[in-house]
Amino acid sequence: MNISEEMVKQIIIEVLDQMHVTEGIGLNPDEDVPPVDMTETEEAKPGTDRNEVVIGVSPAFGNMMTKTIIGIPHREVLRELKAGIEEEGLHPRLVKVYRTADVGFIAHEVAKLSGSGIGIGILSRGTTVIHQKNLAPLQNLELFSQSPLVDLETFRSIGRNAAKYAKGESPSPVPVRNDPMARPRYQGLAALLHNKEVQSVDQGKKTMEISR
Repeated sequence: MNISEEMVKQIIIEVLDQMHVTEGIGLNPDEDVPPVDMTETEEAKPGTDRNEVVIGVSPAFGNMMTKTIIGIPHREVLRELKAGIEEEGLHPRLVKVYRTADVGFIAHEVAKLSGSGIGIGILSRGTTVIHQKNLAPLQNLELFSQSPLVDLETFRSIGRNAAKYAKGESPSPVPVRNDPMARPRYQGLAALLHNKEVQSVDQGKKTMEISR
C-alpha cells in the first residue's frame, strides 16, 4: 500500500483533532492562504547600510507553503517582523535562501549579507533565529525553536530585538511561552512540513533579493 503525503496529513490532523489542538491553528486542508507577493529582483549581495536588518526566508516560504505550523499567514509574519524593525528606526531587507532548509544556516547567511551584521532567518513553519555575522552557524543571539509557540506578538518582538542588536544594544531575550506538550502534539506535523520545505531546496540557486 502506497501512503501519499495527503494521507499522512489527514492522519496527523485526525490525531491532533482528538487531542483538541487543531482549533484555530489553520489545519483545515480546505482552507487556503494566498501566496505572498514576492518578486525576485537580483542575486543578494552584502549590504553596506548599517541601519538594515536582513530577513531571510526559507525556500518554500510564501509560495509552496503560505502559513506557519499554527496557521499564521506568511504575509502577516513578514508584516510583524518588519514592523518591529521599523519601530526601532531601522530598515528591513528581505531575501530568499534556496540552498538550505536549516534555519541556523539561513540566519548565518543573511547576517553576512546584512550591513549591520544582524539577520533573521525563518522557516515556513515558523522556526526563527536572530543571528550575528561573526557567530558560527550553530550559534545564535536568539533561537525560537518551538514554532507552535511563536505567535504574531513574538514575531514583532523578534524584529524589535534584532534591530536593537543592530544598534549595538543588549536587549533582554524575547519571552516565549513554555508548553511541554507542544513538541509531542506537533512533532508529526512538523516533520511533514519539514519534508515539504526540503522539496523546494535548490543548492544550485543563489540567494535572491526580494521586492514586495
